[in-house]
Amino acid sequence: MLFLLASVDDRVIQWVTRGGYPVLFGLLFGCGLGLPLPEDIPLLAAGLMVFLHRFNLPLTAVCAWCGIIGGDCVLYHLGRRFGLEVTKVPVIGSHLTLSRILWVEERFKRWGIWVVAVGRLFAGVRGAMVVCAGAIRFPFWKFLIADGLAAIVSGGTFLALGYYFGTRMDVLREHVQQGKKWALLALLAAAAGIGVWIWLHNRLAGRKPPSPPPAPASPPLAPASPPDTGGAPT
Repeated sequence: MLFLLASVDDRVIQWVTRGGYPVLFGLLFGCGLGLPLPEDIPLLAAGLMVFLHRFNLPLTAVCAWCGIIGGDCVLYHLGRRFGLEVTKVPVIGSHLTLSRILWVEERFKRWGIWVVAVGRLFAGVRGAMVVCAGAIRFPFWKFLIADGLAAIVSGGTFLALGYYFGTRMDVLREHVQQGKKWALLALLAAAAGIGVWIWLHNRLAGRKPPSPPPAPASPPLAPASPPDTGGAPT
């Protein structure tokens, strides 16, 4: 989340500042339909505008919510109309994969409406969740309620973060850049540790003494011979 905060593009801030609420709505609406921009970025920019007293908080919240849900509703109906073929629709299909949609479908079979509520909070499965909800004919009113409530949580969180950090974005960028360096070092150290563990494991496994061959099977016992009576007649 901090990486998103530090990546607020100055161009997005300029667009939102100059275009106002219609641009905010349009950006969030387009994000749901495949615009190569995380919806969190316009929300952070909007929070910054509220901090600078250029936007009204209630109006910003309503505009953002309508943009988010509007894009999701269109994507839902596209999924309902095209099903799995929606991956071939220009622009929209560019950020959807068949494997991801099928994975979400399995989650729907298991968790139902909770997939909508939780999936909206994660950018990686958000679009696939909406398309899958339409493709499997998930009730639209249930989808709208769960998606709308989750949008209040996720959208409100990023608005609040944009407002809280305000003009301290530059300072935050510096901290995140340092954090990236330490995160990279930690990742390299973890990868090296895993590599060493695998090497030692394979080496120790190669030193194990071979298992003794199985003992040969015992020959079958010969049947007992009848007692010798000396050949005397009875």
